[in-house]
Amino acid sequence: MTERKPPIGKAGTGYWTERERETEQAERARQAALETILGSIDAGCLTVYNENVAKEIRLSGSAEELRAFEYIRDTLEGFGLEPKLEFHDAFISLPGHAELIVGSVAYDAITHAMSASTARLDVPLQYVDAQAIGDHEFNGGAAVVHGLANWTVLDRLQQQGASAAIFINNGTYTHEMIVSAVWGNPASLEDRYPVIPVLSVNRTDGERIKAQLESGNDGIVHAVIQTEVTTGWLPIPTLTAEIRGQAEPEQFILFSGHVDSWHYGAMDNGSANAVMLETARVLSLYRERLRRSVRLAFWSGHSHGRYAGSALYSDLHWEELYENGVLHVNIDSVGAVGAVSLGAANTMAETRSLCADAVRVVTDEPFRGSPFGRAGDQSFWGVGLPSVFMGLSYQPDGWFGWWWHTTEDTLDKLAPAHLVRDCKVYAAAIYHAASAPIVPIDQREAVHALQDRVNAYAKLAGEHLDFGRIELRLRQLDQTVDAFYRLVASVSPGLSEPGLRVANRVVLGLSRILVPLNYVRGSVYGHDPAISQPLVPALADAELLAASTPGSDVYYRLRTGLVREMNRFGHELKRAEHLVAAGMDELEKAEAPAHVGNH
Repeated sequence: MTERKPPIGKAGTGYWTERERETEQAERARQAALETILGSIDAGCLTVYNENVAKEIRLSGSAEELRAFEYIRDTLEGFGLEPKLEFHDAFISLPGHAELIVGSVAYDAITHAMSASTARLDVPLQYVDAQAIGDHEFNGGAAVVHGLANWTVLDRLQQQGASAAIFINNGTYTHEMIVSAVWGNPASLEDRYPVIPVLSVNRTDGERIKAQLESGNDGIVHAVIQTEVTTGWLPIPTLTAEIRGQAEPEQFILFSGHVDSWHYGAMDNGSANAVMLETARVLSLYRERLRRSVRLAFWSGHSHGRYAGSALYSDLHWEELYENGVLHVNIDSVGAVGAVSLGAANTMAETRSLCADAVRVVTDEPFRGSPFGRAGDQSFWGVGLPSVFMGLSYQPDGWFGWWWHTTEDTLDKLAPAHLVRDCKVYAAAIYHAASAPIVPIDQREAVHALQDRVNAYAKLAGEHLDFGRIELRLRQLDQTVDAFYRLVASVSPGLSEPGLRVANRVVLGLSRILVPLNYVRGSVYGHDPAISQPLVPALADAELLAASTPGSDVYYRLRTGLVREMNRFGHELKRAEHLVAAGMDELEKAEAPAHVGNH
């Protein structure tokens, strides 16, 4: 494309000097408000909120959970907000009693959400390494395997003929899990759930079971297994409230966290709910400083419906999110004792600077960020919302703490100083995103992330598939997006209100294209399964293509699918190019009268 030149008339004119002066004053006021907001965060309030939310066990759709929602609603009303509590049907699974007897020894065991229920089942046991499941035929026997209960391993065990699965957790306590890969409510008769019972035991009991297997006659030891799991449709609550912005109130930052819990869930997710409430309290006092709105959303169905609440919200508000959503900020399991690491919190490439700036306001720890996995309430990638955080603070081993998803997730696991620290980081990120004149999303980094992965896939595919057209369009888009940001910088500070709206429309329009390309494999109107997937998952079959035999049926099927996906990518990249180019033309026109009058 032709290189764009900065608009004329900026430097040395009285018009621009006055506008720059006003803009600089507004920025100083914005930063001063941030300092006041962070200084207003109160440890006592956080503690009270946490205690009230986490005083009962909050199973999805239960009366106890509803009381927590009602407490949150009433607290938000006390801040002058108008929260809305709604109910929608969701596919929820609540684990109940589990029984495990190996030989003549009874063990404490738990079953899991979405596990199959079974009457008493008497079956032989086999221990198997998780990496060698494909080498085993269980022939109706039950499998014993190390690790947290999860769908990926469970599915492989089912395919090899296991009649039950017993997971050995690595610790003193068993960890509650949900063992399906269906994200939110099932949408197809083909959506798959476990067909066998799933149990977990702690490490000590797991080693005892392994010892029994090793000493049994010909290695054959029988187990009696029984599980009770209640799974079906029931209404769950969603609570939303909005702090209205001033200049562009229709646009909003979505700040979300789940309320449902395993056991008392003081950290997961009572601490996050407390941070959401305290952030709402302090931001509501300075709402006149917000350009955009902040929409708080409290979910149910996270732990017992595989993110059913956030997925439902995406399904029911898809167009509104697409048209006016700016950013999704998620919070889970913060403020814990020993949670000293903030530098590896989840972020997208385009939001890394926003995260780093928020962390830097509060702590000196360098922020490197980690890419998002397919977890948490990240239900808004299809709609094109960039994401910030999921968890924030972690233990030195990179996890939430040994008590995560256990009976031991109680209030004594929270550190008030850490909760204040984490609240400040979230408040800083949300305030900046809601108040900055230009939306603080760097789409240059999103393009670079896309380029890096596409180039890697092109190298893998080699001569089997030509990525040249996609790589060329990515280079062109990279140049155009860079030119857009240079144009914005050339007229800032002092960008007019019409110019700001044009620039922000371009940034958000790019998100609608680039987020799905970077993160979504299937339809943008649905939800990919809750299983691990790489960046740019729609082109990930390039790796399988490279490993397949040229001329084979598998080879041709993979290549056909990739050609179709590349057609989609090419079209979307061209659409992004046109979006930015048109926005630059409009931005120059929006600023032209001032320049012409002073030239």
